Amino acid sequence: MDGYTIAFGIRNVTHIERALSEAHRVLRRGGRFLCLELSHVDIPIFKQFYDYYSFSVIPAIGELVAGDRDSYQYLVESIRRFPPQENFARMISDAGFQRVEYENLAGGVVSIHSGLKL
Repeated sequence: MDGYTIAFGIRNVTHIERALSEAHRVLRRGGRFLCLELSHVDIPIFKQFYDYYSFSVIPAIGELVAGDRDSYQYLVESIRRFPPQENFARMISDAGFQRVEYENLAGGVVSIHSGLKL
């Protein structure tokens, strides 16, 4: 396999380290791992706004639109529990990937992590 991608899913995996090791195993030499995931905001003033929005507005919208506040509360809490970008990058490296890097989008609301199997 030349590429392994996952978007907005790895944060819900029970054993992230195992999933990363399996991604490394199935990739060919030269293959690329890419992960798009909701992440941790890295701009202090924006973080305060985002925290308020996440814990107050998102669950309320979930209740209003879907009648399901709990699922949207879980979403917010799962983002908070997910490792910060540097820690997740280290987990990717520990799984055997090289040239691991990440890019924050929207101030860290979302990040793209990548690594190569060399």
